[in-house]
Amino acid sequence: MSFFSIDAEKCVKDGLCVMDCPMSIFQMPDKNSAPVPVPGGEEMCIKCGHCVSICPTGAIAIESVSPEKCYEIKPELVPSQEQMEHIIRYRRSIRVYKNESVEKEKIDSILKAASAGQTGHNSRSVHWLVIHDTEKVRELTGMVADWMRYMIKEQPDLSAQLHLDMVVAGYEMGMDPICRKAPHLVVAYAPKSAPTGAIDCATAMAYLELSAPSWGLGTCWAGFFNIASTFWPPLQKALDLPKGCQIHASVMLGIPKLKYRRMPPRDDVKIAWK
Repeated sequence: MSFFSIDAEKCVKDGLCVMDCPMSIFQMPDKNSAPVPVPGGEEMCIKCGHCVSICPTGAIAIESVSPEKCYEIKPELVPSQEQMEHIIRYRRSIRVYKNESVEKEKIDSILKAASAGQTGHNSRSVHWLVIHDTEKVRELTGMVADWMRYMIKEQPDLSAQLHLDMVVAGYEMGMDPICRKAPHLVVAYAPKSAPTGAIDCATAMAYLELSAPSWGLGTCWAGFFNIASTFWPPLQKALDLPKGCQIHASVMLGIPKLKYRRMPPRDDVKIAWK
């Protein structure tokens, strides 16, 4: 098929695709005609699928998105306001994990769900790296500790602000304040050339965190690991990302060992109205 396909028999000429297209690449010659792409529309299209999603009769398709490939919208599965607030408040940073591995199939499912979120200009710039081997997680954790020792020596003021001496001391005592002895690590990275790569990765990781409890899993941002992956060459070499890519978000992942009983309140929301 051509890049754009509009079934004139199915089209009811309601103009919804014209109104909803974020790139304004459709036009209606008149109210009795089916929409047509504007000149150069194929080059401007970001393949977001809004036109396919909005069409009530499934009359429109683009090369990579057709009505048949879309997921069915089920209004009964949309959380209520109360349920949505509960989902957000229920999420906790998990720092105590069971000594159990999580099936790769389960992690694959949660990453597919998290990857359905928005990205800038629909660039789909987020890539995932899963450190599934627990022994490899421990090895990488040791490299983060090496970076901390370097920082304590070379940048003592910054290290003091981050309390790296206390973290290293705990690590050397057999504790793990770096990766909390989590069985797995999940890393989101993007090409450095992606203009919105950092926010795209952070957004995808936030969706992963909100989704994890539904799979019986817990997460915690691995901040020390994330920083070290940016500045410590041995860790970068061990991770072996594709050339020209950068890590923007990292979380620990595993089965929570403890069960929370209540959701603490947060500070008052800071809102400015104009």
